[in-house]
Amino acid sequence: MNKLLIVLMHTYKTRIKSKAFITTTIISLLLIVGLTNMQSIIGAFNDEEKITIAVLDKSGELYEPFAEQFKIAKVEDLEVVKANKSEQELIDKVQDGDYDALLVLQKNSQNMPEATFKAETVSGAGWIDTLEQTLQQTKTVLATKNLGVDPGQVAEIYAPVSFDTVALKDSAKSEEELNQARSIVYVLLFLIYFFVIFYGSMISTEVATEKSSRVMEILISSVSPVKQMYGKIFGVALVGLTQLALIFMVGFISIKSAAKGEHSGSTIDSFSSYIQLDQLPISTVIYAIVFFLLGFLLYATLLAMLGSLVNKVEEANQVITPVILLIVVAFMIAMSGLAAPDASFVTITSFIPFFTPMIMFLRAGMLNIPIWEVMLGIGILIATIALFAVIAAKVYRGGVLMYGSATSFKNLKKALQLSKK
Repeated sequence: MNKLLIVLMHTYKTRIKSKAFITTTIISLLLIVGLTNMQSIIGAFNDEEKITIAVLDKSGELYEPFAEQFKIAKVEDLEVVKANKSEQELIDKVQDGDYDALLVLQKNSQNMPEATFKAETVSGAGWIDTLEQTLQQTKTVLATKNLGVDPGQVAEIYAPVSFDTVALKDSAKSEEELNQARSIVYVLLFLIYFFVIFYGSMISTEVATEKSSRVMEILISSVSPVKQMYGKIFGVALVGLTQLALIFMVGFISIKSAAKGEHSGSTIDSFSSYIQLDQLPISTVIYAIVFFLLGFLLYATLLAMLGSLVNKVEEANQVITPVILLIVVAFMIAMSGLAAPDASFVTITSFIPFFTPMIMFLRAGMLNIPIWEVMLGIGILIATIALFAVIAAKVYRGGVLMYGSATSFKNLKKALQLSKK
């Protein structure tokens, strides 16, 4: 056990101090801080003054209803100003910087409003769309008045219809609960997927690196290959958990500070409504941890075994590709299952060991499935991990002693033979 801990801590300390870990962690933290404070960053550049649009009403009848609809829209950092100068004079003012743009209103042959937008550039798609939508509302109001229809009645006609959904099954979740569970499971699935892909691959490259530098020959004389394998698996897992803990801590603090900031806006609000951590069921947290750890252990064991068959880091990616493809397939099934978690193919694949960590977690997180199904999935995972652990230990014991061409899976047989010596 002491030697296992020594390998674990050596792997952990080596990876933590590596330039790759430090660089990726810093970049990830900067991205998290940047994304969560995007409104503040944008606001810092837009605090100088509002965007001013000069409006030239050639019809003499459109500005008032247009301004009224613009006021109803409650657009921030954008104002419209009625201008009584000639069109050419207003264009000159736009070019001189007195106005940001010019909007020319007039009526067409059907006596309906139309507009021409003129600016130095037309890259400000956001507020151009706002002006277009405001003019569309103005047209609707004028058209209804011409037809003798009360605009309030038109608003009632286009108001969203009330459509409630009720689940008759007692154990079924409501639509609101299902949408909340879907958002949480979606994020956690991505977390499981990237963690297994990134840190699982790290294990195979770790083994290949030591073999290519002949460090393995020194290690196996003092520490058994099996302890080396699991020491590396748990060491790399600890590295990943450390990085995730840093990301979550910085992300949580950044989101909280951004929400209290002067420029907190739609980005933070939509994120908070999308992921409501205070409504996260404790069962979902437990399932996430259990399937996360079991899934990583399953794939990490396979990747460590395959990493022992190669001699160069370049060869590792070729050998582990089938395992990576299994993870990708599991993830794709899980993404499809988000829309229909009770589908037959989702239920069946949730009991296939390579897919169980993601698919069973998806079902447990979104549906009120019987506890025996979850326990059966966990049992299948544990049994599969135990089986592959025995096989992987033997392959690893023989694989670390193999040198030469080792990109073929025929070397599995050779590794097993060497493990018996």
